[in-house]
Amino acid sequence: MSILRQSLQDYLSVRRSLGFKLERVSHLLPDFVGFMEREGVTTLTTALALAWAMNTKGSANWQAVRLDIVRGFARFLQAIDPNTEVPSPGLLPHRTQRAVPYIYTDAEISALMAAAQTLWLRISRATYATLIGLLAVTGMRPGEAIRLDREDVDLARGLLTIRSTKFGKSREVVLHSSTVAALEAYVRRRDELIPHPIGPTFFVSRDGTRLSHGRVDCTYRHLVRQAGLPQLPSRRPPRLHDFRHTFAVRTVIDWYRDGVDVAARLPLLSTYLGHVEPISTYWYFSATPELLALAASRLQRGLGELR
Repeated sequence: MSILRQSLQDYLSVRRSLGFKLERVSHLLPDFVGFMEREGVTTLTTALALAWAMNTKGSANWQAVRLDIVRGFARFLQAIDPNTEVPSPGLLPHRTQRAVPYIYTDAEISALMAAAQTLWLRISRATYATLIGLLAVTGMRPGEAIRLDREDVDLARGLLTIRSTKFGKSREVVLHSSTVAALEAYVRRRDELIPHPIGPTFFVSRDGTRLSHGRVDCTYRHLVRQAGLPQLPSRRPPRLHDFRHTFAVRTVIDWYRDGVDVAARLPLLSTYLGHVEPISTYWYFSATPELLALAASRLQRGLGELR
């Protein structure tokens, strides 16, 4: 193994030990190292990093993301090879534009769960209907639900344990009794249809294995069409992750309507959702007209009292 590739392995190991998933990084950096090898160079330079970052059919933002990934590796390499150049942060600037989340109505959630019951395979019907319901009532990340093992679902105590989250932490989610009943029904149906699963996964595929993200996304797009959800040309289609946005927004709307101190409770919601800090939760609400109207109404009442 070359020194460059060994350095890459060391860099990825250090980052993973700090809790980073590196799904994108672990795919792109080996490609960049291969690019360096094909160019016959062993020292990372800004010109080389730019050439690789821009060698894509992707958008300007994607080029900037590629350069950001190389920049992190360059900082690591510089401690080993002082001749390494770290690309300036001003090169290939990009703006982070988060897409407007889709906020589901109760009727749309019911329509999606009903659409799941039209899937060809019986185990798929049970799995997708239950998965959609669980995401809607807990605000879990789709990946967290897919990674659930049987030991993580304690129906006797009404508790989920979510392990190895986005930031390498674990948390517990308390379940409502109706959610427990729905999961118990799924367990009975799952064990009847797939009595000998492969592995400990809670949600199973038709083969008895863990669900794959790609297959889940593909199936969900089909369910969105089947349920007749609106898909506007100017908007991204509804995603599974939007259940998380919906849960957060509707929770805060209920707090406003109940007259509670929303600012005091937001850190609790942030912790429940598994965010590192409340600021990661705040942006969920910026594009929700109903929530903004409630906040404005409360502000007006407060100003009126001050007057």
